[in-house]
Amino acid sequence: MLLRRNRVVAILGARQVGKTTLARQLVKSLPGGAEVFDLEDPQDLARLSEPMLVLKELRGLVVIDEIQRKPDLFATLRVLVDRPRAPARFLVLGSASPELLRQTSETLAGRIAFHELSGFALDEVGARQLGKLWIRGSFPRSFLAPTQKESAEWRMHFIRTFLERDIPQLGVTISSATLRRFWSMLAHYHGQVWNASDFARSFGVADTTVRRYLDLLNATFVVQMLLPYHENIKKRQVKAPKIYIADSGILHSLLGLGVKRDVQAHPKLGASWEGFALMQVVNHLGARPEECFFWATHAGAELDLLVTRGNRRLGFEFKYTDSPSSTRSMRIAMEDLKLDKLTVIHAGEHTFPLDKTIEAMAISRILDDLKPLT
Repeated sequence: MLLRRNRVVAILGARQVGKTTLARQLVKSLPGGAEVFDLEDPQDLARLSEPMLVLKELRGLVVIDEIQRKPDLFATLRVLVDRPRAPARFLVLGSASPELLRQTSETLAGRIAFHELSGFALDEVGARQLGKLWIRGSFPRSFLAPTQKESAEWRMHFIRTFLERDIPQLGVTISSATLRRFWSMLAHYHGQVWNASDFARSFGVADTTVRRYLDLLNATFVVQMLLPYHENIKKRQVKAPKIYIADSGILHSLLGLGVKRDVQAHPKLGASWEGFALMQVVNHLGARPEECFFWATHAGAELDLLVTRGNRRLGFEFKYTDSPSSTRSMRIAMEDLKLDKLTVIHAGEHTFPLDKTIEAMAISRILDDLKPLT
């Protein structure tokens, strides 16, 4: 466990993804419990107005929830954990990435370990719940809602409170209407290569401004960027990232799609399924963000997902079909990237070979047929 090896552990993830629930379960499992501070509670926030006076006396595990509300605490934590035989360990929970928190806090480099928590994944809910997970998304309250209508209502409420309350609490001054428009526009670009000029023209601002909007949504875990991979080959390669709305349920809400029938009739059907399947594969493999890329050349060859670890190179394509086939683009990717294997994840029911090095695998079979990275 990270807490055994590090004085400070940060669990980071989107709002409402289950960080507090996980921390409570951990506290219950400890014989001596823990001291817990919730910085959304005015009393706890007031208690930490002079943090050194309060925290230096504590022993055992100390949990600080919503750390982004008071990022200056990191300076105090650095002093506390550097004490000889420090009596306390700290578990901090936050809804913003290390990069965003670092803008207003002292670094704990070498003293802190980060764990990013996503919502429910296929590994947790099982293949029988695959369709529900895709349409409703991974947020626990959305997935577990008694009805589809209540799930959709929860997601719309999440979008509104995220923009109107959570973002301003980070000290961001972008209007909620502007950010909502930008987020919705990103939903229509889901699965496409980022083009700052297109967005800048639509908003009438500079490229750097829309990039700031994108970085903010990425740093708060509601948008994910898949970086391009560059190989030393004699081909012009795409160098901009691909953009995905991080949660498929939130994507559907931003697109105004209520039920599966609406999703299946929408032009973004394939892109929605691709992003969902991609994230399930990454989660099941246990791949870290810095190990995941896409690859594309200006001549048209591309690969949806490249996962690298050590000398291993695994390629993945995602097709919303039950009868995938190998393509010239796949064979080019196999040759140019020197892949160990290429797997086509599809919406059918079976796993079968397409040729010697390319395999078709049903998404419902990845728990059984796809081996996690070691």
